[in-house]
Amino acid sequence: MTHDLVLRGGTIIDGTGGESFEGDVAITNGVITEVGSVGGKGVEEIDARGQVVTPGFVDIHTHYDGQATWTGAISPSSLHGVTTVVMGNCGVGFAPCRPDDHDRLIRLMEGVEDIPFPVLAEGLPWNWESFPDYLDSLSSTHFDADICAQLPHAALRVFVMGDRGANREPATPEDIQQMRALTTEAIRAGAIGFSTSRTLNHRTSDGQPTPTLTASEEELAGIAQGVADAGRGVLQFVSDFDDPEKEAAMLRRIVETSGRPLSVSLAQADVAPNGWRRLLSAIEQAVEDGLPMRAQVAPRPVGVLLGFELTLNPFSAHPTYREISNLPFEDRIALLRDPAFRKRLLSDEPDTDNPFLNAMLRSFGKIFQLDAPVNYEPTADRTLEAIAARRGVSPEQAALDLMLEREGRGMLYLPFLNYAGGSLDPSHDMMLSPATLPGLSDGGAHVGMICDGSFTTTMLTHWVRDRTRGPRIPIEHIVQRQARATAEWIGLNDRGLIAPGYRADLNVIDTANLTLHLPEVTYDLPAGGRRLMQRATGYTATILKGQITHRNGDPTGARPGRLVRGPQQANISAMAAE
Repeated sequence: MTHDLVLRGGTIIDGTGGESFEGDVAITNGVITEVGSVGGKGVEEIDARGQVVTPGFVDIHTHYDGQATWTGAISPSSLHGVTTVVMGNCGVGFAPCRPDDHDRLIRLMEGVEDIPFPVLAEGLPWNWESFPDYLDSLSSTHFDADICAQLPHAALRVFVMGDRGANREPATPEDIQQMRALTTEAIRAGAIGFSTSRTLNHRTSDGQPTPTLTASEEELAGIAQGVADAGRGVLQFVSDFDDPEKEAAMLRRIVETSGRPLSVSLAQADVAPNGWRRLLSAIEQAVEDGLPMRAQVAPRPVGVLLGFELTLNPFSAHPTYREISNLPFEDRIALLRDPAFRKRLLSDEPDTDNPFLNAMLRSFGKIFQLDAPVNYEPTADRTLEAIAARRGVSPEQAALDLMLEREGRGMLYLPFLNYAGGSLDPSHDMMLSPATLPGLSDGGAHVGMICDGSFTTTMLTHWVRDRTRGPRIPIEHIVQRQARATAEWIGLNDRGLIAPGYRADLNVIDTANLTLHLPEVTYDLPAGGRRLMQRATGYTATILKGQITHRNGDPTGARPGRLVRGPQQANISAMAAE
């Protein structure tokens, strides 16, 4: 028998969580047909000996809502073994949307997800108004990963309520009924779920809170019932959890009433280092009681990258730096190397009411140098304070010198979640809980500040292979969570396992040599916009629906990915018939 593709002799991590085993994988017509000892030949074969073969990874928390309308490259996620992404998280997106509200939704995405206004204004085709229209627009493009879209609450609220919705006025019963109906329409058209935000961290670019911040439980429950009316779909929430027990109780009531699966973002915050345990405990109890609830957790700190080519740096609030902030990059770097200008800058002080710029960017004991090899669990000796002390200079001078390295492209790293105690022990505990799923990569967003679309590679390098500051995690557990568990959560039961009848979404990975490289800035967005990009070496092949989309970390040009409309089932019965 001839197969389209055969992977030979790899160590198979099949996604079940069970022990790895050596074997072959045969693929025909985009489906896995044999696993074990494959006797037939492949039109193409990959020698996977000494490497691991995993299902393709499923990232349930991204923001490619805009990017997917102007390109088929779902990068950086697709560079890190991800074959399916879920976008439309945190209640932000671009549909439904009336023509008069285009700029409003762009400003919200700009503020919440750090995607510049000119990039979105030029890149978005706006050939939709309703959410089904948006899905139809996406359906015409071929991608290097499958994409799933969620209905964003902010867009829905503004679409139904106009200025009242944007200004966070209470929704009337009639508003809620209309949002419920539109939600059902969106889910039936193919939305994988609905998302919302209840955090003050999410603001428009002009500082206004997200329209969904204070939405009532009645509104949220009504929309969740709209998901239930469609008979499928998940719910995704992000919240400040100022009162974890009260908020968790509300989320539980929504799940109990609607019957729909709900996930919520979970991370450790410096202001309440143990607060995450209370929320996780409530979710674990809900799971134990049989409710479909999960916490989305991250495998490393959520951290801001700082540099002169990026959105922020420790001098962003200094009046002296603001004098040159709009100059071309090369001109700024030349001035920052000039002794006279350096002296002025280093003697200056921040002048801003922004608490983040005032406090966080002056927290030199929490800002680290980011250099090769990339380490997302750095020790205290890598902080600006420690480096400055060793050099006998001020932390400000150390910051300036480090960022001027690599021709002015040196980067600093400010972990602001999951690193309150200076270690990743909280992330370890979160990832091992049966009530959690890996998420929060935000791939496609925060293009000038955060580059976490590489979370999957961190899982394999740091947690499976390299960690020295605490326990590691077995690769079988990591793969099960990042592939099968995430796929099942959103109803994609056709992928995430290496078994006959399942989608041939796979990775061949040289785990011994898998390397995560330093983030870098590229200028490939619409309007010449910049974005952070991070690559890895060690992904020998990434396969989507039986086609090799990436070889040795580079795109092949194959783009078999499509918009996935709603739940999917594996073709196991057809395989059994053969």
